[in-house]
Amino acid sequence: MAEWILETERLRLRRIEPGDAELQFRLLNTPAVMHHLGGPLSLEAIEQKHRKSMDLHEREGFSFLFLIERDSDEFVGHCGLKRVDAEGARNPGDFEIGWLIREDRWRRGYAIEAVRAVLRWAFVDHHAPHVVALTSRANEPSWRLMERLGMERREDLDFDDPRFPPEDNPTILYSLSQEAWAASKPTVA
Repeated sequence: MAEWILETERLRLRRIEPGDAELQFRLLNTPAVMHHLGGPLSLEAIEQKHRKSMDLHEREGFSFLFLIERDSDEFVGHCGLKRVDAEGARNPGDFEIGWLIREDRWRRGYAIEAVRAVLRWAFVDHHAPHVVALTSRANEPSWRLMERLGMERREDLDFDDPRFPPEDNPTILYSLSQEAWAASKPTVA
């Protein structure tokens, strides 16, 4: 039985576990889902990311989490926290939030539901002074979600990420301070 780190109205969030890479490879590693992230990854690259996430959770108590749909008990994506570590980033070490949702679960509100829960986790449980999110200008659904969450565009922290093609550079950054989050009185669905 998985240990649930966070729960929302429709989702349960659990740590990434050994063997999860195959599930992510099959269900999230599609051209559509990975379009603004440099394209689909090899299974080995996903395994490496999962090891890094598991190590981070052991070391700091947070990481990316798998999203499990309550009604179906199916894996529908991931969302979580890590430290900014992208080559060229101007704010290494900041708390960074990210998410991916299965294509067949898009437009159901799962991303905002998961992100709200993870923001609360970051600010309340991990005392993050602020949280950032990175995307590209071309990934409008991503930055629109950041704006809906009250995140502020930080052009001073944009950078070119060599992992991504020209159409997904520069990497743009949004930030949300703990004070702004607290003032917004977010509700976790």
